[in-house]
Amino acid sequence: MENTGTIFLVGAGPGDPDLLTLRAARLIEQAEIIVHDGLVSREILAMASPDAQLISVAKQRSKHTLPQDEINALLVREALAGRDVVRLKGGDPLIFGRGGEEAEDAKAAGVRVEIVPGISAANGAAAATQIALTHRDASSIVSFVAGQCKGLSDQNWSGLAGAGRTLVIYMGVKTAPQIAEKLMADGLAPDMPLAVIENAARSDMRVVRGMLAGLPDLVTAEKIQSPALIVIGEVTARDNIALAQTALEAAR
Repeated sequence: MENTGTIFLVGAGPGDPDLLTLRAARLIEQAEIIVHDGLVSREILAMASPDAQLISVAKQRSKHTLPQDEINALLVREALAGRDVVRLKGGDPLIFGRGGEEAEDAKAAGVRVEIVPGISAANGAAAATQIALTHRDASSIVSFVAGQCKGLSDQNWSGLAGAGRTLVIYMGVKTAPQIAEKLMADGLAPDMPLAVIENAARSDMRVVRGMLAGLPDLVTAEKIQSPALIVIGEVTARDNIALAQTALEAAR
């Protein structure tokens, strides 16, 4: 279609501009219009041109600025009007970012889509805390699940966590009691170690450790706020995480 713009689904990573890909940084700097999530940091948005139009479609639990179908329609409408649109997402567009849904609607409307990957929240958290999500001595499998979704109790997580495995849970703060109950009902040991990482890879990152049975109380006592990841597995009990937290605190 002539004079139709392109939708760029761009991963903004965990928030540090230094962790953007070169392609992502260039698109942000050159963008005419940026449609961004609430998890995109102020530092990254500040890279945009003063003339760029910034549209926030920030989402909170059970409360969306725009429903997803309206976000999709917005992207398509702007592209059909001839504008290139940067759809900026925290982390990676295709890992719990609904990038697949947005790309499908765009293609159905005849709009060109380019996907620019970003460092996922899990990868950013692993690097910042020095938790090796896989480790020859502790884990040969890593799985990613969403802790905030419809039908959580009906999902089959059996076998995703346990000895030799790492489970990374996105959006699990509000459902921590159900998550702990679900995993222990599947046979996971109550004393399985875990780490909760708040604001991963940002200057205000916080890491707390505990055991599976104590996850709900840990979230409450430490007043954990989203965005936060829950990492469950033996890898979280290794010494590197403590060393990383000490280095972070020393740098403040």
